[in-house]
Amino acid sequence: MLDVLSVTLPVFLIIGAGYLAVWRGLFTQPQVDGLMVFTQRFAIPALLFLGIARLDLAAGFDWRLLAAYYSGSILCFAGGILGARLWLKRGPEDAVAIGFAAMFANTVLLGLPIAERAYGIGSLTPNFAIIAVHAAFCYLLGTTAMEIVRAGGGGMVHGMKSVARALSTNALMIGVGLGLLVNLTGLPLPGPVDEATNLIARAALPTALFALGGVLVQYRPEGDARGIVLVCGLSLLVHPAWTYGVGTALALSEGQLRGAVLTAAMAPGVNSYLFAAMHGRAVRIGASAVLIGTALSVLTASGWLLVL
Repeated sequence: MLDVLSVTLPVFLIIGAGYLAVWRGLFTQPQVDGLMVFTQRFAIPALLFLGIARLDLAAGFDWRLLAAYYSGSILCFAGGILGARLWLKRGPEDAVAIGFAAMFANTVLLGLPIAERAYGIGSLTPNFAIIAVHAAFCYLLGTTAMEIVRAGGGGMVHGMKSVARALSTNALMIGVGLGLLVNLTGLPLPGPVDEATNLIARAALPTALFALGGVLVQYRPEGDARGIVLVCGLSLLVHPAWTYGVGTALALSEGQLRGAVLTAAMAPGVNSYLFAAMHGRAVRIGASAVLIGTALSVLTASGWLLVL
């Protein structure tokens, strides 16, 4: 157990350091916002670019890996909607926002550093394959459902256009797209460009973790406690358990199973809150689930590392 905690605790200590620095006024919110801009628009896209560019596409994009992970995502999305409707007695739009929070795992800021510390940088092929389609999959599913419950065909078309526009200008997706382009064409990167990209990418994860801690100061554990329990239970327990079962049944390799389950075990990402805020539905539950789920994942991620 101590070996497992030695993997996960440093990650959460960096998050805690960022939280404490902003909470005590040693680091200002505008400074945290600047760090997030650097990581989200430059460092993490560089990391994803290199990961996808070097990815063995035939091995990485294994349908069994994606089926094990994303069937769990769909299950959590549906479970969040049904739980919100039947247990929490929330309206359909609130239910979609809650389902989205249960589905959207923090695959990058938490998933990558924990997997890298646990199994080494060479183990991240399954993680990069999942991340490559994660935002597009979740946003398309969530936005489609939201527009359907709002009962407007034109609204759904408009929503899809908005999502397509947002994804096409998203720095993370651009990094993934450029990485695929380099991978498929076999174009070599000039030495100085490759080294510069590596230098930026190395700063991505520790900087992003510190910034994530600073961002979490803005959130408060408030709202419907049952809603927070529903989201955290689905994202931290149901999703990885389902992925483990399906991945085992589909005979994933040890590395694939580790990558898929550990990614599925991550807390709701900040995009859970952003989706809720964008639609003005279940915002407090979304924000609280990010905060509380991130704190709880130090235990649940350690538990899954023991299992794996």
